[in-house]
Amino acid sequence: MSQDLLTSQSLLSVILRLSFALLFGAVIGWERESREKPAGFRTHILVSIGSALFVLVPIQLGIAEESVDAFSRIIQGVVSGVGFLGAGEIVSQSQPETGEFRIRGLTSAAALWVSASFGILASCGLWQIGLIATGISVIVLQIFKKFE
Repeated sequence: MSQDLLTSQSLLSVILRLSFALLFGAVIGWERESREKPAGFRTHILVSIGSALFVLVPIQLGIAEESVDAFSRIIQGVVSGVGFLGAGEIVSQSQPETGEFRIRGLTSAAALWVSASFGILASCGLWQIGLIATGISVIVLQIFKKFE
């Protein structure tokens, strides 16, 4: 176990990383909430912070440095788990008049997945990439919608 697990510097780093995860998730969540999507503000924040926590544990315990493979598997687990959560966002609706099915929620599921990646970025200290990616994501969700 890492000796600096609870030092003030380590604690400050954890607080900053979790704060960035909260911020990134909040931005995407706010956009989804403003469009009245089922997974909105709080959901995206929780997904981002949850992802950050899963990744912060091995970083704080020193596992990330000792075993890159173990660290990689943790990130893979987060990505898969959030993919499962996103699947709950995707709804198939039948159209009785035509007998066709309509798939809804793909963008919301993708937004949850992206929020998880923000948590991973923030927990690894890559907040600059998170800021850029958050900006790009908002552009995609707000502006690109007009091209559809």
